[in-house]
Amino acid sequence: MNSFVYEYPVKVYFGEGCVEQHLKQLLGSYGKTVLLAYGGGSIRKNGIYGQITAVLEAAGKTVVDFAGIMPNPTYAKVQEGASLVRENHVDFILAVGGGSVIDCCKIVAAQAKTEQDIWEMEFSGHQYPHEWLPMGAVVTASGTGAEMNNGAVITNEEKKIKAGVWGAYADFALLDPAYTLSLPMEQVVSGAFDTLSHCMETYFGKPDHITLSDEISEAVMRNTIRNLRLVIRHPQNMEARSELMWASAMGENGILKIGKVTDFQAHQIEHQLGAYTDCNHGQGLAAIHPVLYRHIYESAVGRFARFAKEVWGICPEGKNEKELALAGIDALADFIKEIGLPASLTEMGITDKSILKAVADTCNITAGCCKKLNHDEIFEILKKCL
Repeated sequence: MNSFVYEYPVKVYFGEGCVEQHLKQLLGSYGKTVLLAYGGGSIRKNGIYGQITAVLEAAGKTVVDFAGIMPNPTYAKVQEGASLVRENHVDFILAVGGGSVIDCCKIVAAQAKTEQDIWEMEFSGHQYPHEWLPMGAVVTASGTGAEMNNGAVITNEEKKIKAGVWGAYADFALLDPAYTLSLPMEQVVSGAFDTLSHCMETYFGKPDHITLSDEISEAVMRNTIRNLRLVIRHPQNMEARSELMWASAMGENGILKIGKVTDFQAHQIEHQLGAYTDCNHGQGLAAIHPVLYRHIYESAVGRFARFAKEVWGICPEGKNEKELALAGIDALADFIKEIGLPASLTEMGITDKSILKAVADTCNITAGCCKKLNHDEIFEILKKCL
């Protein structure tokens, strides 16, 4: 295992009723004006907005609404939020939603505390925020694990780049699995696959030998697969929803990454695809992962063979290592079809081949992938994803 430093700054409150039980008390540590951030308005329809605002009012807070945070949040939306914070002298940000809302707020919290343009500061100046407005998160859609770290995925529409930006850690996160009941099943499935992807992207990183982190990752992957199947069959199963919500958090709280150099090449490809198409994140990952893995598996054939055996339960008898590795990738592809995710970009409605070269040429290439790709290889992979 590689050397590491591990610190976990986010305090998590998990379980049904945790918002009503803990939020008012938590808010007492912060100033009077709260920026209440959320997405397209579903929390108004399902009653969560009313629950949250009632708690805020009972805590004596002045609420400033920051609505309309879109999937694949844009840099323009970040700047809108930062302006609201400054204009209203906001003391605290409460992000209520899934990964997009939470990610947007992480960068709003950092941008509001500096006069520098945060995108230029990070990508040109290679400087990162060390101060931010305090924030908390109420998770209504699991999968991204966004509440567990200070990384955010933001789309800069002007530059045609969707990339990771570093911002605030939430002081606390409230995870009530009952809040996921009103989500469309398509969104639940997409989110859970993102969790599985986070685990795979860490698992197939370096070093090559199996670490404790990898063995924990295998357990989280098995848990995600099992409970996603359960939720699809029994949408009201709160135990399965609870497991998926905690698996999402485990995927991104750093535990699986301890001692690892992570891969995340599939995410980088999907991010740039999203910059050009605004596609659904989980669906894009589903279309990319099997194709990418068939391209690279021979560079880590032992790890892929173990993935087949330990995660998918494939019997190794009668198979050589290469055959076992391919059987695991086939099992992943079959699972994608089983849960109703698209197996190709064409199924997602992405048929314009002309954008794929631009996506490939602007894609970030990661250090942790078992086979370091070049832009031409990424282009070939994308063509095979159609």
